[in-house]
Amino acid sequence: MPDPFSDDVSSDMGRLVAEQVPGDNALAMSVGELAFKLKRMVEGEFGHVRLRGEISGWKRVASGHCYMSLKDDQAVIDGVIWKGNASSLAFVPQDGIEVIATGKLTTYPGRSKYQIVIERMELAGVGALMALLEKLKAKLAGEGLFDGARKKALPFMPQVIGVVTSGTGAVIRDILHRLEDRCPTHVIVWPVKVQGEGSAGEIAAAVRGFDAITPGGPVPRPDLVIVARGGGSVEDLWSFNEEVVVRAVAACTIPIISAVGHETDTTLCDFAADLRAPTPTAAAEIAVPVLADLRLTIDSHRNRTERCARRYVERGRERLDALSRLLPKRDQLLGPQRQRADDLGQRLDRGLERRLTLARGSLDRSGAALRPATLERKLEAKRAQLDATWRLVQSLNPDAILDRGYARVTARPGGETLASAKAARGAATLTLHFRDGMVDARTDGTGDLERAPAKPHDTAKPKPASPSAKPAASRQPTLF
Repeated sequence: MPDPFSDDVSSDMGRLVAEQVPGDNALAMSVGELAFKLKRMVEGEFGHVRLRGEISGWKRVASGHCYMSLKDDQAVIDGVIWKGNASSLAFVPQDGIEVIATGKLTTYPGRSKYQIVIERMELAGVGALMALLEKLKAKLAGEGLFDGARKKALPFMPQVIGVVTSGTGAVIRDILHRLEDRCPTHVIVWPVKVQGEGSAGEIAAAVRGFDAITPGGPVPRPDLVIVARGGGSVEDLWSFNEEVVVRAVAACTIPIISAVGHETDTTLCDFAADLRAPTPTAAAEIAVPVLADLRLTIDSHRNRTERCARRYVERGRERLDALSRLLPKRDQLLGPQRQRADDLGQRLDRGLERRLTLARGSLDRSGAALRPATLERKLEAKRAQLDATWRLVQSLNPDAILDRGYARVTARPGGETLASAKAARGAATLTLHFRDGMVDARTDGTGDLERAPAKPHDTAKPKPASPSAKPAASRQPTLF
């Protein structure tokens, strides 16, 4: 065997170019050949295995595949879950959770490492399950999903109740029977799977479906929702611990009662709901009041109201009687008014008789004045008075003296009568009124008159009426 520390350049360790050594039947392999040989060896030797370990470095990539590491206190192995198997997991893996993974051991030549392709993964016992529950509870509580301020008050008497539970189990029958006994109510059942694969999604979808019902639509919107399931193990009730269910219950705008399991069972759905009931039957009792008790209460209120009303009337009657005894009697109140009315009545009769007597006397006097002889004397007196007035008018007529040779002078324009020479000298043109007409004249300023040219209006003036003529009103009246 050549000495590896020899300076002999002819030794095997010192060759620059690989050569086939006599007696050496180990052919050189590529890295890929070795990697795939190891892959076939590992897969053929181990096949399917079950590994128990703690999840570390969990992540889900955009393609839907999941990558992680499983470790214990001695070693670490990488793991991968392809998209198809990842969607069927019964829980959401998290770092620090101990699980049992079932899959096929293989290698990844690209990185010269071995890994397990996980086909099924389960929690490693109740302890791991509770650890996962506590981590999820702390996460959701930190987001405020369990705060008391988010809780909604339950309606006193809901008209419609929605129930999310199994459509064939004893739970729905118990709820319906209890509601029928206490207070018959319209119930809408949304049947779902309450455990197993896909149950959490159905429960969450049912809660969101009730919340999405439009008020006044063909399907009545529930006033209250009950999420219910019978008792079971932690694994049986796990669907009500899923994050998707808890978030759907917390986001529902309809008040929700959670009735999952028995009194000692607790799920995260109970914390997110507005009220937790120890059992489904208790949820039905909480949801509605007892109809018989309501009737008794209403009857009691009615009786109390009637008693109060009667008592009020009785006390009013008593006060009225007491006051009426203090009031004066009717005859005492009305006696003076009656006497005064009688006195006024007598005075009214006497006054009417006196007014009637006076009116009759006035009528008799007026009737006597309307006799024909009296009327004729009054008419003659009025005629004589009218004749005297007419004679006075004739005597005051300025044109009456024209018949005796006098003339009346007026100024033009204006037509006013001139009574002095001065006024005549100041006028531009004069008009002389005679018995049988008018003549225009002018003055030369010294008092001499000049005849003015004839004017169209110098026409004969009608002769004034004779003073002896009488007006038509002086004619004798005809008596009838």
